[in-house]
Amino acid sequence: MEHIYDTLIIGGGPAGYTAALYAARGKAEVLVLEKISAGGQMTLTGEIDNYPGFEEGIDGFLLGEKMKKCAERFGAETRFAEVTGVDFTQKIKKIYTSDGTFYGKTVVIATGADPRRIGIADEKELTGKGVHYCAHCDGIFYKDKRVVVVGGGNSAASEALHLSRIASKVYLVHRRNSLKAEKYYYEPLSRMGNVEFIWDSVLTEIVSEDRVTGAVIKNLNTGKTKTVDCEGIFIAIGRKPNTDFLGGAVELDSGGYVVAGENTKTSAEGVFAAGDVRTKELRQIATAVGDGAVAGSYL
Repeated sequence: MEHIYDTLIIGGGPAGYTAALYAARGKAEVLVLEKISAGGQMTLTGEIDNYPGFEEGIDGFLLGEKMKKCAERFGAETRFAEVTGVDFTQKIKKIYTSDGTFYGKTVVIATGADPRRIGIADEKELTGKGVHYCAHCDGIFYKDKRVVVVGGGNSAASEALHLSRIASKVYLVHRRNSLKAEKYYYEPLSRMGNVEFIWDSVLTEIVSEDRVTGAVIKNLNTGKTKTVDCEGIFIAIGRKPNTDFLGGAVELDSGGYVVAGENTKTSAEGVFAAGDVRTKELRQIATAVGDGAVAGSYL
């Protein structure tokens, strides 16, 4: 007979491991399925300074490992495998993965969201050759060089601020005439003498040879374009939820996020959604942890 877990958790980020901690501490038999490493997208952040309890900040990879160990302390297991499909139609749920099929009485979807691409020519081909999606991961390669950051939210502002301490010049390109980011970011960015805001504009073309050499920027008001010389382009225009594998098993909103209220319950009985993958107003590590605690309390 196939082994049946009390709870299967898809995704080993802050939401997934918090749910695992709460469920395992409540004596449930828990298996976390994670395709890459503990921490999820959090591991791409070199310094996290807005999560309570770490007055000097903490590396995202290290925080992910700490969360994993907390859950495993109470008996939660981790299996590194990619989930390819699910079946929530029966009382016992099935999760299909690259490492076989797993069975559970309840499921928590905590797969998070990945960076969105702009979709312009050569963006994919030049990824890692001047096009990047994480300044904390790859910014160090642009010491004393010129870079472009595309976006205007918290992620873009954080990327630009980090790069301003490394690069010789940072161009922040945003389609509106002011940042959507929290005011917390604007003042330090404004003080940085090497940060230039390019408002009401979008990236339309990447100039390259074997690597990025420039960016073509179009002003949305005038229609005029200009080329900015740069060695790196960092794209921070939001994220795409990792829900393709669900195949209609639960209700999704228009953006592809799992529809679930503050109780984290989805449209499928015994299935919960926690963290960035869920429809919500704010997506932060702290809110993901909160979701995980709620979901874990039901398991």
